[in-house]
Amino acid sequence: MSFASKLASIALATALVAAPATAQEFFRIGTGGAGGTYFPIGGAIASSISAPPGSRPCDEGGQCGVPGLIAIAQSTTASVFNNAAVQNGELEAGLAAADVTRSMYLGEGAFEGREHPNLRIVANLFPEDLHLVLPAGVTINDLSDLEGLRVGIAQAGSGTQVAVLQMLELWGITRDNIEEAELNNSQSAARLADGQLDAYFYAAGWPVAAMVQLASTSGMNLHSFTEEDMARINEAIPAYIPSMIPGGTYEGIENDTLTPAVSAMLVTSSEVDDDLMYGITAALWNDATRRILDNGHPKGRLITPDTALAGVEVLGVPLHPGAQRFYEEAGLLE
Repeated sequence: MSFASKLASIALATALVAAPATAQEFFRIGTGGAGGTYFPIGGAIASSISAPPGSRPCDEGGQCGVPGLIAIAQSTTASVFNNAAVQNGELEAGLAAADVTRSMYLGEGAFEGREHPNLRIVANLFPEDLHLVLPAGVTINDLSDLEGLRVGIAQAGSGTQVAVLQMLELWGITRDNIEEAELNNSQSAARLADGQLDAYFYAAGWPVAAMVQLASTSGMNLHSFTEEDMARINEAIPAYIPSMIPGGTYEGIENDTLTPAVSAMLVTSSEVDDDLMYGITAALWNDATRRILDNGHPKGRLITPDTALAGVEVLGVPLHPGAQRFYEEAGLLE
């Protein structure tokens, strides 16, 4: 039996016998704005781990989630909000950028003195590429060229905004010398199209729905960072590593775009029951979930057991014990 087949068998078997979600009938997952990547991916995960009371059993062609569990994907302002809500018990899980999750767990950087000790990792999901979106035909040399312009820095409560403000500061740009706009991706795209913004940032897995629409209607351009600029960013924010948005991803942009990227994580709370999280992790990696991920948003294909633990060990945020038990039994973790 291949490793993939072995893993799928373990996941299916554990999902079928997982403890029913009695005390935790509803499982809320914080995602992001409707025009980004977190929302469709979070919806796919919620659908995959759910098996509402009365639904047809998995082995009879029904849902292959945790028996009795109803998972709900909720649109939020993304990483910072999701982590805070998980810490406070307002959400059971959420999608969040790795750098923000580390900073909030440890209470460092922008979150100095505000530790979030309840945060736990379930899985590494996919890379989020930073998009610096410009009007069609417009280019800049580096981030210093944004001085004095109207710039979307992503919505408050997002990991994108935290990282972008750090990056801009490396080139001497602050809220004081730009006209900043705290908007989600769809709002930013609409304002760029209307000429109300000169540029905007958004980190998400490509292709981003709102940008696909923007590129095909008003047109747009993406800023490609130099290798020197990438090294500068990586030194200041180690979680952001060089990545590439392939040419042709968005209409009218034929060249590859070199840009920083950060991993998106599925996080939960230490307060979530170990057996429940074990069943959820098992359901995340069964064959039924694989089909949902492969046939949804393109980034779903990158969510695999082979990369589920990538970067987790050095992140400094613990795995949830229930997830850890599954990975150990599946041979993914010693």
